[in-house]
Amino acid sequence: MEQIKTKSLKNIEEKMEGLEAGSLRYHILESAKNFKSSWIELGRSLYSVWKDKMYKEWGYVNFDVYVSREIGIRKATAMKLLKSYYFLEKEEPQYLKTDYAQSAPASQIPSYESVDILRQAKNKKVLDEDDYNNLKKEIFEKGRDAQELKKNLGVIIRQRQELEPEEAQEKRKLAILRRLLGQLRMLKQEVELLKMLPMPLIKELDLLIKKIDSGMLVGPAGKEG
Repeated sequence: MEQIKTKSLKNIEEKMEGLEAGSLRYHILESAKNFKSSWIELGRSLYSVWKDKMYKEWGYVNFDVYVSREIGIRKATAMKLLKSYYFLEKEEPQYLKTDYAQSAPASQIPSYESVDILRQAKNKKVLDEDDYNNLKKEIFEKGRDAQELKKNLGVIIRQRQELEPEEAQEKRKLAILRRLLGQLRMLKQEVELLKMLPMPLIKELDLLIKKIDSGMLVGPAGKEG
């Protein structure tokens, strides 16, 4: 993980002295100071500053200049922090909850680089849901570091790309069906809870879910999947 240089730390501390302790600007600087242990909080705060262009209120012409001069981190690092935090907020919000941060061993708290690798893996079509979930376990349960994750992910991607075209296509179809099935089950629960549809339609939806589930077990070629 990139560390802020001593000169930058001194610069941050000097800026903090002239700010109100409870202000957002002060809070961001404090998070930057404790970068290793609080990258999620720093990412959350920086996302707000970037989204609302708050840096302009503080006299900076753009976000790049703000993170460089005030916080002492590079633009590339700042953008990884933003993307990694936003990814967790959107895709894996359970890991942003206080109880996870307090109960998980320090060795299992992932770095922003590891989360960024997970974010990139999410968008790779060659990987399926099982690949993604296995990678997630490696990050949040086993505390694998970014370099090891990147190496292992590269191996998995190469293996997937070497599959026969027909086999690879069937694997992607199965992954899509699994996602569809999960979404349908979630929607059915919400519809039932909110009583949005009459019971006959809910039963039809339940029948559709069972048919898709049964089709996945048999497989497109009529074999057990």
